[in-house]
Amino acid sequence: MPRSTPLRTLLPWAFLPYIAMSVIHVAALATGSDIAGPTKLWLMPLLAIPVIASLRLRPVLAIVLLLAAIALSWLGDGAGAFFPAGPELPLMLLFFGLAHIAYIVLFARVLRVRRMPWWALVYAAWWIAMIIVLGPHTGALLPAVAAYGLVLGGTAAFSARCHPLIVTGGVFFLLSDTVLAFRLFLSDAMPAWTSPLVMLTYTLGQGLIVAGSLVALRKRSPR
Repeated sequence: MPRSTPLRTLLPWAFLPYIAMSVIHVAALATGSDIAGPTKLWLMPLLAIPVIASLRLRPVLAIVLLLAAIALSWLGDGAGAFFPAGPELPLMLLFFGLAHIAYIVLFARVLRVRRMPWWALVYAAWWIAMIIVLGPHTGALLPAVAAYGLVLGGTAAFSARCHPLIVTGGVFFLLSDTVLAFRLFLSDAMPAWTSPLVMLTYTLGQGLIVAGSLVALRKRSPR
């Protein structure tokens, strides 16, 4: 039996806990349930399961970067809970910024399969538009928000060089943070349903990036 068969069978099942928790969490947000907070903190640990199940894939750098991005995203998700004495938003930007850098390195050094497509310029236009629209409302956080926007746009742009699942995940991740930014800095203009939308697009983005990365690595690994 080929070595790849057990992993090919395992991977879809390994994502089921993450998918189930994502559905529960988004539903909890939509209904105002008290379990929204705790379920959020379970998302990234459950997303790590398929990566841990794929430890034999090569190169090792790819698995390390995936786990680092997931761990840093978990710290970003729980910045308020893990560091109650610290400033939540700056810490969230820091941890997610580092997670995006890990993704950028992964996409640029390991998973790229094509040149940067011309349409990726839309992400540069996105960054400029976000600074113009949200900049006046960010106050002292403008430099941090601008820097975070660069790495977020960079993740989406470099994802465009990779497997289609990763490309789609990059788009959803960008959409999630775009809606979140408007909720943070233009909260009066954002309806309540945008709260579950942030997490719906976030969980889709993260899940698709990890799934696409593992699929791409599996195709490249020795049989």
